[in-house]
Amino acid sequence: MKRIKKSTFIPIVLLLYLAVMAYMGRDTLMAGNYLEYFGILIVTLLCIVVLFFTLRKQEEVRERRRREQEERESAEKKNTDENNTK
Repeated sequence: MKRIKKSTFIPIVLLLYLAVMAYMGRDTLMAGNYLEYFGILIVTLLCIVVLFFTLRKQEEVRERRRREQEERESAEKKNTDENNTK
């Protein structure tokens, strides 16, 4: 089973939460407070987008470091094996 990345899962959950909050806040919209209603939605969406890209970048950096570490370990093992065979 394929695991969902944290950079995808958390923003999806936050978008669902935002949808519920937007539905619950529709009274503010009906009262004519358009700027407040849509302002909060837009700022929240921007925060979720920034969070998505930040988490994705962290995952990429973490994966790159893991690959580099594995490469170093395999190179050290290869050097050790070569020295032992001589």
